Amino acid sequence: MEKENLSVVLHSQGDLRLVLLQMHSVGICGSDVHYWQNGRIGDFVVKKPMVLGHEAAGRVVKVGSAVKNLKEGDRVAVEPGVPREMDEFFKSGNYNLSPTIFFCATPPDDGNLCRFYKHSANFCYKLPDNVTYEEGALIEPLSVGIHACRRAGVTLGSSVLICGAGPIGLVCLLVAKAMGASQVVITDLSADRLVMAKELGADFPLTVKREDGPEELAKRVEGLLGAQPHITIECTGVESSVQTAIYATRPGGVVVLVGLGAAMTTVPLLNAALREVDIRGVFRYCNTWPMAIAMLASKKVNVAPLVTHRFPLEQAVQAFETTRQGHGVKIMLKCDKTDQNP
Repeated sequence: MEKENLSVVLHSQGDLRLVLLQMHSVGICGSDVHYWQNGRIGDFVVKKPMVLGHEAAGRVVKVGSAVKNLKEGDRVAVEPGVPREMDEFFKSGNYNLSPTIFFCATPPDDGNLCRFYKHSANFCYKLPDNVTYEEGALIEPLSVGIHACRRAGVTLGSSVLICGAGPIGLVCLLVAKAMGASQVVITDLSADRLVMAKELGADFPLTVKREDGPEELAKRVEGLLGAQPHITIECTGVESSVQTAIYATRPGGVVVLVGLGAAMTTVPLLNAALREVDIRGVFRYCNTWPMAIAMLASKKVNVAPLVTHRFPLEQAVQAFETTRQGHGVKIMLKCDKTDQNP
């Protein structure tokens, strides 16, 4: 869609608080690949052509007449979830749970993997000069880590097990450490991903095999830490990994479920109940962009190493195929022909 066509929308009734963005960097998420390959995630079904992409940063090129917080030329990170109504979830600060929320690249809502994109100005956050566009795009996955660690109650001295060292497991690692976790064990099937996890601050990278039993793995985690972890953040959604998370967590501890797996999963619920292990869900995030920007600007968190591949927008299919095959960690698409810098 051409810039001129989009800019007209900004002057139409109801669109006074929108901004038009020249997109710069957009990361590819596993959900993007899943929609591409399967056409659905759970109850969200692609019924018509849909623009993908929700990990994004860009530059403001036009503002609606009611926009006060941004101006042309501002570099911004885009929060992809925008509440459509002031319902009970919005009022309580849990707008991510609103059933009617707009969310980029979730049917039927289009995403922002494109040249130009319009978005609510209230959900575009100005980037400090020392935060790059790519770091701005990575605020989206970083926000998942922030929300997960908040839900888990990570604090000074916490011992944490993270199941899965993919992009989300790695951001959970970064945030847990920034929030004061003293020791972090992180597991994965891939030795390469655990090498990066070690570089990012993991105390105990633990290689697992598909045939490993959940209770056996739980014992190995306890052996590494000298005690069971206070908190487990499960980032794979794999049934055996969820079972490991419950068995591994100490009595009175917390298991947070971040990874999306099968609709029905068999878990040792009685084990969790009798040991008062809390099991908490995570759905996206809310109220995380300001904290994420502060973390990046202060250099308390470094997400730059997560970007392992970059492609121009014209090579989007190759970029998606690279992600599908599991190469690297985070693949970034560059949407601004005039600026290919990070």
